[in-house]
Amino acid sequence: MTTHSASPSPASRGPDPRAVDDRVTPFHIDGLDVRGRVVRLGTSLDAVLAHHDYPAAVKRLLGEAVALTVLLGSTLKIQGRFILQTRTDGPVDLLVVDFAAPQDVRAYARFDLERLEAMQAALPAGAGFDSGALLGHGHLAMTIDQGLSVNRYQGVVALAGEGLEAAAHQYFTQSEQIPTRVRLAVAEEMHPGGAPSSWRAGGLMVQFLPTEGGRVRPVDLHPGDAPEGMDLPETDEDDAWVETLSIMGTVEDVELVDADLSSERLLFRLFHERGVRVFDTEAVVAKCSCSRERVMNVLSSFTTEERGSLVEDGKIAVTCEFCGRTYDFKAEEVVEGGEADESAAQG
Repeated sequence: MTTHSASPSPASRGPDPRAVDDRVTPFHIDGLDVRGRVVRLGTSLDAVLAHHDYPAAVKRLLGEAVALTVLLGSTLKIQGRFILQTRTDGPVDLLVVDFAAPQDVRAYARFDLERLEAMQAALPAGAGFDSGALLGHGHLAMTIDQGLSVNRYQGVVALAGEGLEAAAHQYFTQSEQIPTRVRLAVAEEMHPGGAPSSWRAGGLMVQFLPTEGGRVRPVDLHPGDAPEGMDLPETDEDDAWVETLSIMGTVEDVELVDADLSSERLLFRLFHERGVRVFDTEAVVAKCSCSRERVMNVLSSFTTEERGSLVEDGKIAVTCEFCGRTYDFKAEEVVEGGEADESAAQG
């Protein structure tokens, strides 16, 4: 294994056996023209989930969404945000994960508890939820927001009863046209002595980026209106990419969430025959960007009538859906202050 850091002369060495959570490990496989990332989440995922009383199935699904968002958002080379959002007709009808480069992540899920319980009752004993069934049908949007001075970029793909891995593959085929594979895993870690359980998540992403652009022959999307029975053209995959997909197919969930298996050892286990270059790891931190000032700015954008309708018992209380923090404002702070601002603007 070879490692890259800020130094100009990388040195060959064995894989680091130290397993470290809440880090992203970028890597490159020269022999396959593949680049990728491994993410391991521990305490950061627990911190994200702790803000709400989510059922276990929702925690597992949101954990997948956080791992996927960190994998993609950590590739940003600018100070911006990567936002993953789903809107569907399933029991979990809304997921939002917000990654603020280079390391801050927060997330929120909205769900129908009655539908979840009904779905659980219909499952065979001991069976788990399928993430695609939890999401149902709708769409997934991935947005890159670089601030007010730059237009947002957004890619949207349909969700049709499949999980987040399949949606990510469709997104890259449709929007980026970069051959990509993603593996996601989430696990609840039980502790002895009646201690509260904790949650772990892991993700692995590989992308085929050969120097010769002609080697990337993306498979065409189904035309949709082709006559029934018509043979559609087939595209042969590059041998290096076929080998990569074969290796990815061997990755087990437990390898992605094993607290004792380092990211480097996992990469060595998978790709040592082709050689793996790993780069400096990047931290992941659970952190909400809400603040009293930001909430006040949002309230100030409302009309006087809208602000007045929010007053209860002489105050306005606003709760952040991500972290659950509540901000209390006296009515005169918001309503009367807003009226003064409107008068000044009109003047």
